[in-house]
Amino acid sequence: MSTASPVIERGTAASRIAGIGVLAIILLLAIAPQFLSAGAVDRMTALFIYVILAAMWNALAGFGGLVSVGQQVFFGLGAYFAIRLANAGLNPFVSLFVSAVIVGAVSWPISLFMLRLRNGEFAIGMWVIAALTHLLVNLDRLIQGETGTSLISLNVYDAGTRRVAIYWLALASMTALLAILFGLLRGSTGAAIRAIRDNEDAAASVGVRVTGTKRLLVVLAAFGIGVAGALWLATSITFQPKTYFNVQWTAYMIFMVLVGGIGTFEGAILGALVFFLIETWFGGTGVWYLVGLGATAVLFSLFLPRGLWGTIEERFGLRLLPVGYRVRLPATAVDGDATPQQSTISREKA
Repeated sequence: MSTASPVIERGTAASRIAGIGVLAIILLLAIAPQFLSAGAVDRMTALFIYVILAAMWNALAGFGGLVSVGQQVFFGLGAYFAIRLANAGLNPFVSLFVSAVIVGAVSWPISLFMLRLRNGEFAIGMWVIAALTHLLVNLDRLIQGETGTSLISLNVYDAGTRRVAIYWLALASMTALLAILFGLLRGSTGAAIRAIRDNEDAAASVGVRVTGTKRLLVVLAAFGIGVAGALWLATSITFQPKTYFNVQWTAYMIFMVLVGGIGTFEGAILGALVFFLIETWFGGTGVWYLVGLGATAVLFSLFLPRGLWGTIEERFGLRLLPVGYRVRLPATAVDGDATPQQSTISREKA
């Protein structure tokens, strides 16, 4: 019986093909408005926003272990600051990006005391922050309480031009944020993030800057979700605090990540696509739509705890956008007739 040395790998033939495929898809999406109807352009814009939301929550909870049920605070603030900046005279399209930067800056002092909390305390603490922020925004006379207001400065642009511009902004934002997150997770910071998730004390003992790394992740997630909130405002024009600060946004994020596969880069994207399709087909069924989402999330938690992509990756060893290394143990000569799943044991390493 012969033995073989374990192989440490990250990139595979499948991942290289996937990289080329991703570039091709982005190029196709960039020219898609020329062939899509107005309604289809709006729906695709919504899909891009969902991908951003799922990827940011997955980065925070799936990779960083920071489970939050209050991320709607950053979604609402992204829209609110865009309204405020546009009202002050800033170009409405510029205000969408600047508002997200402000959201990221606001998340920094929030993280100073929120990261002192652990596990469930952090999750509920973020929800409390979201509820308090909602109340404070209601006090702004410009917003007029729950009556809300509108990003009326966007109305100076032709509806068709505005629709396509927002589509391209959403596509560019999604692509840039995914690229930033992918690069971050593949580097030493990504290794530190996953080490903190697995065992914070052990990570600190080997020199990982635990608090600083977690704060970076909180700010990045807040910035990305702020971008999503500002883009959603641009598509709907109107702003009502109870809509944007609603906990349903975090529930959607959690649903997408659980269904797609928490802690996997591909899972967040797949989960967003699944959610988008469910909303497109069943969104008009009213309360039953929400009941169906909840039931689906429960079923996945019970029977597919790793989500769709996590299960595919575990069963077939397929990794299209790998962010970590894995150790592969080739089968010995005596195991030559084993199946690929039996003969390969892999585990992603930080």
